[in-house]
Amino acid sequence: MIARLFIQTIIWLIAMGAVLFGAAGTLAWPAVWLYLLEVGVLGLWVGLWLARYDPALLAERMSMFVQPAQSRWDKRFMLGAAISWLGWFVLIGVDARRLHSHAMPGWLNVCGALAIFISIVATRAVFRANSYAAPVVKIQAERGHTVIDSGPYAYVRHPMYSAAMLYLVGTPLMLGSWWGLVCVPLMVAGLGYRAVLEERTLNAGLEGYAAYAARVRYRLVPHVW
Repeated sequence: MIARLFIQTIIWLIAMGAVLFGAAGTLAWPAVWLYLLEVGVLGLWVGLWLARYDPALLAERMSMFVQPAQSRWDKRFMLGAAISWLGWFVLIGVDARRLHSHAMPGWLNVCGALAIFISIVATRAVFRANSYAAPVVKIQAERGHTVIDSGPYAYVRHPMYSAAMLYLVGTPLMLGSWWGLVCVPLMVAGLGYRAVLEERTLNAGLEGYAAYAARVRYRLVPHVW
């Protein structure tokens, strides 16, 4: 499983680098090299931690993003998300290296790297609390799926999406793309849309989820929504 983790991580890093460098038209973009290094090292850190403490969840996280047990609407969502992610990376590459429309201050690049770091560390906290944090929306009856209300789930119902918002903000900041940053509210809205539909699936198929949702009022941001 660890060998598969390294292989998938390398493939993902190569794919991201190919899109960003291809859109930029140059390999001379230090921010991307640092971005890939940070994402790769932290991703492997979380993956190796899972391999030791929760290999079943690691297997789920490394599975395909389209699965037989997955909700039909989520299959469509994941396809749209993949296309949007690709377009976003292309936009970031073109904006940051070809257009050079508005330079971004270096301190914002540092803030972006910090946001990505916090996002991945927070995701590890989600994995520690929730062994059923699969990448797709489905009821994992074969794994004894139950409601999780501890750790970050005591504060928001979708803490992984909360962490993902930091990643979405951090990426264009670290890479120096204002247009990439402009797209973030739309992507956050997409996360919110998925959270609402995911809750419908969980309410219908996971015992106790409705009571949990009544106790924990907020989906993504405490005291906001």
